[in-house]
Amino acid sequence: MLGLLNKRPVAKAFAVITVGGISTYMVSRFFGRRAFAESPTPSPTPKRIFGKGPAFVYLQLHSSENVNHNTKRLCFKLPGGENAQSGLDLTSALLTFSKPAGSWLPVVRPYTPVSKLDKPGFVELLIKKYPNGKASTHLHNLKPGDSLLFIASISGFCWTPNKYPHVYLIAGGAGITPIYQLARGILDNPMDKTKVTVIFGVNTEEDLLLRSEFDAYKQRYPDRFNIHYTVSRPKKEFSPERGIRSGYVTKELLAELMHQASEEDTKVFVCGPPAMETALLGSGPFGRGGNGILQQLGYSKDKVHRF
Repeated sequence: MLGLLNKRPVAKAFAVITVGGISTYMVSRFFGRRAFAESPTPSPTPKRIFGKGPAFVYLQLHSSENVNHNTKRLCFKLPGGENAQSGLDLTSALLTFSKPAGSWLPVVRPYTPVSKLDKPGFVELLIKKYPNGKASTHLHNLKPGDSLLFIASISGFCWTPNKYPHVYLIAGGAGITPIYQLARGILDNPMDKTKVTVIFGVNTEEDLLLRSEFDAYKQRYPDRFNIHYTVSRPKKEFSPERGIRSGYVTKELLAELMHQASEEDTKVFVCGPPAMETALLGSGPFGRGGNGILQQLGYSKDKVHRF
């Protein structure tokens, strides 16, 4: 077939292709080298420190910060530095193992991280010190450079983005940590459009942990996120105009703030001290030993998750 073609057009085409090829080669070499020089070196895949099951990892305390009169924020280093992440799923907790001074037996306690789960290099815990609390006292006494043994990660509720159009997160005291982790995970995910309402009850205004973080989310997502604070022992100068209510998390308060239980696919998450959870859920396993406030408001067992 080539013998039937005119040689001049073939030669001309060959010359064009050759010149074009050389030009393309030169351009690609120039821009390729430039792009290569300006492109950052690809980062290695982050190392996931915690996964499902046992971990048995010692983490060194990087810093300890007083949050209020009885709560500290402890920041632990992850092995691997900036190339390491916790590897935890949303609503997960970490199980710690400690041997407090003067204790015959070790103490195992779960804590929910308050740092972003993909934060490189570190994981942060918010620890409230309880009277005679062996684990919390031991953790409060840790100094930067000390190590703590983390023996496992604990999976919580399996969250699916956009499964529920609206969720209610009810917390009391230090029970705010899993509530905060879930709210943050939802709001930080640009693909998740779930609306979030947090109801947070504490003893005093100083106990409103993570308040600045919650207020920042409320300002950032006014159409998707709302939070209601209530204080059972307010100071004399307490003013409701400051966005804080006076009182406990009661049936009347929840009836005012929550939509009807018949709302399709609504989910309620609860975490707080035993007395609060008993009031909300009833004594014993959910629905046994007496109806709790949520059941009285029409929220069935399948609509409520207890952290």
